[in-house]
Amino acid sequence: MSQIWTVVAILAMIVISAFVVLLVLELRKTLRTVNEFLRTTEESLKPTLEELQLTLRSLRQVSEDINEVTTDVKTLSGAVRDVGMNVRHVSVIIEHLTSLTAIKAGGLKAGIKTGIGVLINNLLSRKGDRK
Repeated sequence: MSQIWTVVAILAMIVISAFVVLLVLELRKTLRTVNEFLRTTEESLKPTLEELQLTLRSLRQVSEDINEVTTDVKTLSGAVRDVGMNVRHVSVIIEHLTSLTAIKAGGLKAGIKTGIGVLINNLLSRKGDRK
């Protein structure tokens, strides 16, 4: 009986050994397939990653350009505001000069009218003295 157990044990060991050998061979094939998959995936991802880096650089440049444009618009709006304030100041000065000119013109008109009136009166009174 012990010989039967020994033969069964030896047969079991042979079957298990064959199974382990087949398992190792199958694992080896699987590892080759996984390695090939990783290699092809890495090769296909390299251009994608490079393109992604270029895209990120482009986005960064666009962002910097937008910041520059925003700064320029802020500067322009400040300049327009300053021009508006200067126009308002010039308008106030022109209004002041216009009122001063109107006052002086009115005074000059009254002065000329009075001067002509006095001149005419003097001329008429001299004519009257000669007769």
